[in-house]
Amino acid sequence: MRVVKIQSDYLGVIAGTLCMVHCALTPLLFLTQTQLINISFLTPTAWKSLNYVFLTISAVAVYQSIQNSTNLLIKRLLVFAWIILTTLILNELFEVARIAEAFTYLAATSLCGLHLYNLKYCQCDDEDCCVHQ
Repeated sequence: MRVVKIQSDYLGVIAGTLCMVHCALTPLLFLTQTQLINISFLTPTAWKSLNYVFLTISAVAVYQSIQNSTNLLIKRLLVFAWIILTTLILNELFEVARIAEAFTYLAATSLCGLHLYNLKYCQCDDEDCCVHQ
């Protein structure tokens, strides 16, 4: 069980970090959008769809991490942070409210931090210590 937990937490950290990089590079993409369309390197639609790829990967990582964590608070915070991040990204798509981009970075950073804490918190000596407690 420890191998699955470690991989899911690392996956969560990597997905969250890549999500933040993606969000930071998006304004640059739109500044150079005409150049990208001319050389057919990357379309804005493909770039925007990465949001949902990262959300899907992070959902899998959160699910696996909560299955193997021994800390109930961390389980709940992982789910809460993922829901907040998903809500913020969907808000960007549907433009329901004007919310500063900093909140998206905060949610992604929180998710990464929780995965790192979960990785360090559950130090198992045997296979069964992290299973569904």
